[in-house]
Amino acid sequence: MRKIKELIIEKSLLSSALVTIAVTLGIILVLAIEAFRFFSEVSIFDFFTDTQWTPLFTEKHFGILPLLSGTLLTSFIAIAFALPIGLSISIYLSEYAPKAFRKSVKPLLELLAAVPTVVYGFFALVVVTPFLQEIIPNLSGFNSLSAGIVMGIMIIPYISSLSEDALHAVPDSLREASFGMGSTKFQTAFKVIVPAASSGIIVSIILAISRAIGETMIVAIAAGQQPRLTLDPTVPIETITAYIVQVSLGDVQHGSLEYRTIFAAGITLFVFTFLLNTLSYRIRKKFQEKYE
Repeated sequence: MRKIKELIIEKSLLSSALVTIAVTLGIILVLAIEAFRFFSEVSIFDFFTDTQWTPLFTEKHFGILPLLSGTLLTSFIAIAFALPIGLSISIYLSEYAPKAFRKSVKPLLELLAAVPTVVYGFFALVVVTPFLQEIIPNLSGFNSLSAGIVMGIMIIPYISSLSEDALHAVPDSLREASFGMGSTKFQTAFKVIVPAASSGIIVSIILAISRAIGETMIVAIAAGQQPRLTLDPTVPIETITAYIVQVSLGDVQHGSLEYRTIFAAGITLFVFTFLLNTLSYRIRKKFQEKYE
């Protein structure tokens, strides 16, 4: 009877793993097939070099660069906002905060990741944008700056929580050795602990970037739907995810060339995030081997 139970558990776990793999392969297959059909009609060279994205206009252009620049711009703003705050929080919780405070505050920080992104989007549109317009008068009602800042708020838990775990995993012997050499707590934290946990911190940053790149609702609500190749954070832009939402919920005929653009954009986004996640995995593996 015990062997039967163990066999059932083993097969259940195997089935769960196979389902996950099958879903992933299914997503890749659908994206690849539809993207292949798209690129059979549109030059892949034009797709990556054309500076205009107007597949829904009479004069059609299929250059992904405006969408890619909008995606990278909002992600850069998000990381620039979240990185110093997230790292500061992680260092304080790991090296300075009392244990009771750490145990109570860390779960509260992680609650930020549970807030629906549509709520963040409306917060960016009705709170952050009007506030920024008081400081920057020429700021458009839809812009990448407010969307990026709120995305930064959203990904703070990814950086702070994972970085704090990496810092907390550094052996106490390093701290004791640093204190024994006469270092202050500040010197120990920033010159010993942070460098020792650097691989884990980098992994958290890469995962946060992947999360920001794949964000949909915040940019769809607050950043606008005007694809343009620009680095100006005060004007409306459009990201890859926002465009996919626009076409998916619009009146574009299914199976048309215009509809297939979402698969071409989607596989571009998939490849980008896949490369980032692969880099994160390799860094994490290197970090684990270092301390084994």
